[in-house]
Amino acid sequence: MNLHGAVALVTGGGEGIGHAIAKALQAEGSKVTITGRRADVLKAVATSMGVDFVVADVGSEAEAVRAVKSVVDKHGRIDILVNNAGYGLFKPLVDTTLEEMEGIYRTNVFGPFLMAREAAKHFIAQGSGELINIGSTSATKGSASRTAYGSSKFALRGMTECWREELRKHNVRVMLVNPSEVMTGFAAKAGAPRESSDKKIRPKEIADAIVGALKIEHRGFIPEFSVFATNPF
Repeated sequence: MNLHGAVALVTGGGEGIGHAIAKALQAEGSKVTITGRRADVLKAVATSMGVDFVVADVGSEAEAVRAVKSVVDKHGRIDILVNNAGYGLFKPLVDTTLEEMEGIYRTNVFGPFLMAREAAKHFIAQGSGELINIGSTSATKGSASRTAYGSSKFALRGMTECWREELRKHNVRVMLVNPSEVMTGFAAKAGAPRESSDKKIRPKEIADAIVGALKIEHRGFIPEFSVFATNPF
């Protein structure tokens, strides 16, 4: 795919992996819009980058619909959706509340569903599109204290497989990217701070891998891949 001039929407683009993906797509000449819930942070990041932004909670149906519509209204199409917005929660099963489970699923599962549903309407009409879901290696193997987060990523993985089968006939490529441990503020916010290391994965490695996958000629694609640090120790 030629990324120059492609219209891209990156959820959770104000920090971490989402920010790196937005920067990488912009560097390729894509017309990028980022979303996020914190208006002040999102506006500052978007202004510094020179990209568009939409303040939106992807877990809200009305806001997800509005986010996709705003991109299509401005550019007349949408070529790439990166479902990156999400958060973690690492707690033992016996300490996890229903409210916490519902919150994780609202953002990590229902959010990607709503965004993908809205973007897919345009992808089908166009006869093309790129749908990138940011999963996790937690979606490949269950782990202690990850009932909420791990299961949400397993759910995203399952939805990705369903969408891939459904949308291929419309020339839509659906890909799942599973980052391993990435040096962002994610783990600390989730309740499991990690020791930083200059050998561990940075958001840039995830972004570079996604750009590489998108650049493959459209007749083929990589359905799913994981990104690990080569030697993190």
